[in-house]
Amino acid sequence: MPLLIVAMGVVVLLFLMITLKVNGFISLVFVSLMVGIAEGMPASKVLTSIQNGVGGTLGSLALILGFGAMLGKLIADTGAAQKIATTLINKFGKKNIQWALVITGFIVGLTMFYEVGFVLLIPLVFTVAASTELPLLYVGVPMAAALSVTHCFLPPHPGPTAIAAIYNANISMTLVYGIIIAVPTVIIAGPIFSKFLKRFEKEPPKGLYNPKIFKEEELPSFAISVFTAIIPVILMTLAAVCEMTLPKTSGLRQVFEFLGSPVMAMFIAVIVGIFTLGINRGQKVAEVMAMLEESISGIAMILLIIAGGGALKQVLVDSGVSKYIAVLMSGTHMSPLLLAWLVAAILRLTLGSATVASMTTAGIVLPIIATSHANPALMVLATGAGSVIFSHVNDPGFWMFKEYFNLSVGETLSSWSILETLISVLGLIGVLILGMFV
Repeated sequence: MPLLIVAMGVVVLLFLMITLKVNGFISLVFVSLMVGIAEGMPASKVLTSIQNGVGGTLGSLALILGFGAMLGKLIADTGAAQKIATTLINKFGKKNIQWALVITGFIVGLTMFYEVGFVLLIPLVFTVAASTELPLLYVGVPMAAALSVTHCFLPPHPGPTAIAAIYNANISMTLVYGIIIAVPTVIIAGPIFSKFLKRFEKEPPKGLYNPKIFKEEELPSFAISVFTAIIPVILMTLAAVCEMTLPKTSGLRQVFEFLGSPVMAMFIAVIVGIFTLGINRGQKVAEVMAMLEESISGIAMILLIIAGGGALKQVLVDSGVSKYIAVLMSGTHMSPLLLAWLVAAILRLTLGSATVASMTTAGIVLPIIATSHANPALMVLATGAGSVIFSHVNDPGFWMFKEYFNLSVGETLSSWSILETLISVLGLIGVLILGMFV
């Protein structure tokens, strides 16, 4: 009966979001209330559980996501992202142009939401395609693949960071494992897969974008741009290396565990970026602060949706459903990594939103980690991989890709949807292989 109630809750969530087009945050809170009461919790305790879920989730994520949005805004609005892209494209040349766009997508994607990074880089894709006379998708898919891979595998990106908070996974180790999986995944889903898309000869749509293109003298240096963008990754990777190689009593390990914690890593990057990309290049403090303030408005709804997923998770825990699932799954032989991927994939296919799918999955499979002793970091990656499978007509990202690349629905299914499925399946394979060794 407890699982039937959860299943009914998921059906209601699908109905609200897909049929009635209700906002994801409102849908998640409503379903949390409904599930809690149906599971026999007093109404007042359901409300308390929702409040605790929202507070507990945002308490660990608000700073990370806030600083991430600020860093992304700095990189975009100061021309650092443009400098990274144009320099790599010039260095790699026409023959290796795809690798330049993969690296650009990786660097930019680490600090920005997928949609923001996509819109920021798509004008450069159009420019490169026109100047090299290469097919648009052949040029654009490697960039899109890199952005999508960072979205589901690599902290401090919001998706894996949010799931890691729920699973209580070590974010530095999640990043290390994520990089191991991300590199071969993006190579196959990007440069290799795009070779099969040359048949789609498309022109960029007219008047769809109005990017701000900086003059060369307005741009920061390439070294400063890259260094500022990857500070969080450097610090978090050093923390992971120290954790794997040094004893807990080591002073050096304790220092880097502090500096490499996601909040500190992002905070340090923002402070450095304020100087390297702002003040040191002639901007006034007030101008830089206005830029940072503007960045927060773009993540407000993402924060609320993540909070709504935390509310549902807490209701499932407090109502006893989590314990019921743990007992039920204790007798199964299915890999918890495969189960997390499968639940996330089903929710992704039905809901469309990767964020909602991953957060809902985290609440459902959380108790399995304790009973199966699954590696929490790998569970994060398995959930993230499942949450991006086969993007189709119920996913806003599907329509963004379709319109910017001037494709039909069928062509988008043959390109973007297959691309996302490749990333999902390759991610699962990578997680299962890693699971044999860690």
